[in-house]
Amino acid sequence: MTRIAILGATGSIGVQALEVCAAHDDLEVVALAAGSDVAGLIAAAHATGAEHLALADPAAAADATAALGRPVRSGPSVLAELVVESGADLVLNAVVGAAGLEASLATLNAGRNLALANKESLVAGGELVLDAARAGGGRILPVDSEHSALLQCIGETPRDQIASLVITASGGPFRGCTRAELAEVTVEQALNHPTWAMGAKITVDSATLMNKGLEVIEAHMLFDLPYDQIEVVVHPQSIVHGMVRLRDGALIAHLGHPDMRVPISYALTYPQRAAVPARALDWSEACSLDFEPVDTATFGCLRLALEAGRVGGTAPAVLNAANEVAVAAFLAGSVGFLEIEALVADALDTVAPVPIDSLETVLAADAAARGRVAARIKERVA
Repeated sequence: MTRIAILGATGSIGVQALEVCAAHDDLEVVALAAGSDVAGLIAAAHATGAEHLALADPAAAADATAALGRPVRSGPSVLAELVVESGADLVLNAVVGAAGLEASLATLNAGRNLALANKESLVAGGELVLDAARAGGGRILPVDSEHSALLQCIGETPRDQIASLVITASGGPFRGCTRAELAEVTVEQALNHPTWAMGAKITVDSATLMNKGLEVIEAHMLFDLPYDQIEVVVHPQSIVHGMVRLRDGALIAHLGHPDMRVPISYALTYPQRAAVPARALDWSEACSLDFEPVDTATFGCLRLALEAGRVGGTAPAVLNAANEVAVAAFLAGSVGFLEIEALVADALDTVAPVPIDSLETVLAADAAARGRVAARIKERVA
């Protein structure tokens, strides 16, 4: 029996993880955490019987406590506390944004395995996260479909036999658009992803291609390969999720219909493979797999992410924080689609990167970037 804690339990990944757990008797959900979704947390608590519950919003936690008749915790470090006190063997971190970093560190420092859907943990504090994994002995199991695919393709292959990793991108809803066309993009259009159903923030990141940049940084951290050995290619069908080039010229690929339950299940049941009711590829049906180079001139967020990754230190944390604030402003209608890129670029130019020596260093860079972007948005609105 594997005891599971799900952080971000009411979001897209969390809900699908609960579905995976419900289908397997050897997965026991012992802890649940969410942001402010009282009804969602209560429903998940009733369905799983999880003893340890938390909501980031104190008012929401009070409402849930009253409704359930038992404590629902809150507080600034509640996720880290929940991880330790629940006794979970494996923690699924599906929190959105840099807010998930502290929980990732707490999980690994406690020697627990981490199923990581919160890529921002590795983007913002990658060195700290890897140090915690080494010190505590916990394993990081990626939940992103691309990194799960790469993990499976790599297997036991020694790093010196890998020529490069290939991360695929659907291209999002604006593949082939010009920058002039992107200037007119609406929130509704940006949220209309052609192949994946995801939360609002990650869907916008997919539309700007920032998500691919964050994934490259994550892959660099996870698989210990230099940026020059990590490629991004546009693949609109989203059938091929990741590929590994070997030094003898072979290319190993992971294929499947888009279904996040597959990488979620792989992370939760690793090293086993549980049955998942995902639609299988049917080669008796005609299909095509298309690939094309990525357009970093039009989609500048990807270029910014790659540059920040190469700079290192706190630059990726600044990139991530600035992007979170800019995307939230876009979703609120305060800035335009292309202004996301401009705001991130401004933050990277303004907040100087420094080496990461502690969580406090990362949080300071994060706060400085958020403050800079918020100030620039205020100037533009005024």
